Amino acid sequence: MATSRERAPRAEPLAAPSLSPPIVIAHRGASGLRPEHTLASYELAIAQGADFIEPDLVLTKDDVFVARHENNIADTSDVADHPEFADRRTTKTIDGEQVTGWFTEDFTLAELKTLRAKERLPMLRPANTDYDGRFQIPTLEEIIALAKRASAETGRTIGIYPETKHPSYFASIGQPMERRLVAALDAAGWNGADAPVFIQSFEVDNLRRLHALTKVRLIQLLDDTGGPADGAAPSYADMISPAGLKQVAGYAWGIGPNKDMIAVGSKPATTLVRDAHAAGLRVHPWTFRAENYFLPRSQWKGLNPRGHGDVEAAIRRQLALGIDGFFTDFPLIGVEMRNAATGKGSRPKGSI
Repeated sequence: MATSRERAPRAEPLAAPSLSPPIVIAHRGASGLRPEHTLASYELAIAQGADFIEPDLVLTKDDVFVARHENNIADTSDVADHPEFADRRTTKTIDGEQVTGWFTEDFTLAELKTLRAKERLPMLRPANTDYDGRFQIPTLEEIIALAKRASAETGRTIGIYPETKHPSYFASIGQPMERRLVAALDAAGWNGADAPVFIQSFEVDNLRRLHALTKVRLIQLLDDTGGPADGAAPSYADMISPAGLKQVAGYAWGIGPNKDMIAVGSKPATTLVRDAHAAGLRVHPWTFRAENYFLPRSQWKGLNPRGHGDVEAAIRRQLALGIDGFFTDFPLIGVEMRNAATGKGSRPKGSI
């Protein structure tokens, strides 16, 4: 037995075997290599073997879903270079914070299609700026069509993993998202629990309303600080207690926690995966990024924040803890780590 001077190292929590075969979710597409939320980013992610592509969804003035990280498109488009839209720059309060920029809900789809996407993180991903100005802002309909076409071409089922962005805010301005999203998925023939779709949200009531409207699988997103913007739970910390997870299981198929809620660097892992599995919830953590900037110091390689560190180790560890899938900006790395962990071939059919 270890003495007080020589304590045994704390062991990892017992792994909870995955409840479902682990999936690789391309976070905003292959966003480490192309400007996020563009068809080019999604196409590359599919070619690299991703199982799902993830569009963040916001609405236009004429109620069309488009894929942008935020409804404020100042940092993800060339809108500032369009003098005809200069007077639409404004300040709004969204989820309790004041935000200044140009907002999708103030543009028709036709107007948004005159804009072009640009890299959101140019200091960390300068190579991606070579693609600035090449790609349009895609619609949900275009993304669904891409997933279906790629499924037919590759022989793999390519799913979509949409996130409803700021649903309570959009509801407050007369643009509730739930029925519109369900209608779009119904039109694609995706309305059951076996559809290649997950709908995710950081809010709670949004998912509860969706639960009443569709059988499509729902994912409750969680962060390591704060709580849902709709105030439906006191904090995300409360939601990951055994009682909180049981409540989440009443409307959601799984959870999407910040990956740091599971394990960070060499620190001991938490019991979140095991606890979620005990409640019947799958676990899809976000987001594994290769750049040193996004990794703990113990996983850096070199001193350049934009250099790539040991993200492979981070993914391997969480796969060993039993996660059921994960989000990554670098789908090829994710696929290789998943396949190595599960004994699959090095690259799936249809990859490059």
